[in-house]
Amino acid sequence: MAPVEGAMSTASRPLLSVFNNIGRQVDNVITTARDLSSLRSENRRLQAIVDTLTIDNARLTELQTENQQLRELNRFRQLNPFYDFRGGQLIARVISRGPTNYLSAITIDLGTDQGIAAGMPVVTERGLVGRIQKVGPTTSTVLLITDPSSGVQAMIKRENSRAVGIVTGQAGASPVMEYIAQEADVTPGDEVITSGLGGNFPKNLIIGQVTEVIKQDFDMYQRAVVRPTVDFNRLEFVLVITNFEPLPGQPAELESVG
Repeated sequence: MAPVEGAMSTASRPLLSVFNNIGRQVDNVITTARDLSSLRSENRRLQAIVDTLTIDNARLTELQTENQQLRELNRFRQLNPFYDFRGGQLIARVISRGPTNYLSAITIDLGTDQGIAAGMPVVTERGLVGRIQKVGPTTSTVLLITDPSSGVQAMIKRENSRAVGIVTGQAGASPVMEYIAQEADVTPGDEVITSGLGGNFPKNLIIGQVTEVIKQDFDMYQRAVVRPTVDFNRLEFVLVITNFEPLPGQPAELESVG
């Protein structure tokens, strides 16, 4: 039987080799499937960590931005110790429904409960924002200097000019300083500040910078386009000057509500 067994062994060797190869391939497939499953599970775990870190980083960045804004406001308060301030945060923006879509007012989270009254000036460390227009118990509406119904008695800060006029908002455009004497010296780059005339605003609050002078010989006055120093599109925190009392006879838009 030995020759027969030898012959059968020789004949079956290729088949056994094939079966062994198939078995190894099956084992490899099973192992690869397990590895893929483990990799997918690990990838999901790592992705969850990445998502958490991304959210945490976004929160940290936002906190850093907010802290920077608050530090700048606090520095402004320290540089102006003669004013009493209440810090507020924007909670709404009022947009005109006309074709220009200019920003005309904002709402802040301060009201009569915090000692806010109509007519109080509103500022940031960058300059004048506007004044309190309407007041409720816990919120107030601020009329911005960019609104066409706003008017601010202003002055050119340059020592050898000191020209005065009124800065009024323009629908869909930069505010304009109007009623400047024809002979006054006004040039692009001049800084514009509140003059204190009329008693509506304190003196020396920064409004903006002259970008263009409009002057014609036949006009009684010249005009200057003013770029506000405050970026109203990025406004988040403001300060309300609470110890400034506007003189009687304020414009009709100043009223209390609620």
